[in-house]
Amino acid sequence: MSQKKRAASASLRRAVFAGALAACALGATAARAGNYDFAPAPQVDLNRIYRVERVTGEMGACQYGLKEGSVGVTLCYGPGEGGGAQTPGDYRLVTSRHEREGGVFRINDRTGEMSICYVFNEKVVCTPQAR
Repeated sequence: MSQKKRAASASLRRAVFAGALAACALGATAARAGNYDFAPAPQVDLNRIYRVERVTGEMGACQYGLKEGSVGVTLCYGPGEGGGAQTPGDYRLVTSRHEREGGVFRINDRTGEMSICYVFNEKVVCTPQAR
């Protein structure tokens, strides 16, 4: 094999290797690309889903609502007292097994702190974080 062909072959191998590395990095980023965690309220007769922004801990919730003459509406609630952005962390939601509980636990996996969050006066409010 001539030196020119060997150089072209080596260049091609480097390009393929670089492309494979980029694809792996992109795949890893896409696997963790979701900025939110979601959990349903454990209450069995409530169709509410909560969400938490994973880094800031900001809360929100949405549920289905009836609207005459239509298929219905999505009712969403923004953050209220204690439900806004917190100290940056690694937040997620956990539901209790209590079938009449309308709220969810906001957990900070970095600190072990948690609070309970629920809809009150059309806002998602949360108790102070504690351990």
